[in-house]
Amino acid sequence: MTHGPEETTKEITRFLTDALRRPIGPDDDYFALGLVDSLFALELVTYVEERFALTVEVEDLDLDSFRTAHRLTAFVLGKTGGDETGDETGPATGGGATGGDEPARIHAGD
Repeated sequence: MTHGPEETTKEITRFLTDALRRPIGPDDDYFALGLVDSLFALELVTYVEERFALTVEVEDLDLDSFRTAHRLTAFVLGKTGGDETGDETGPATGGGATGGDEPARIHAGD
């Protein structure tokens, strides 16, 4: 069962707020704010896989897709074929956290 963007964002935001024990807004970049580490990144990937019945492939591990609840919603809807109409918060292209053309990747050693 797929959800629309608003419901998916609310669910992801609720998970993040509970997991991080502080209010997280849909556009809060919890990585840039220093609220999460690589271990939590793995927990977030596991949550997305289990909750939305999808598989996050190695090539999907673009940090920009996981930075905010809105970006994570776009990723989930893209993987599940959900309704993406009106979504302006999709993953950023190029220039990721590395500053080059390659997107930043999530690594267990980060």
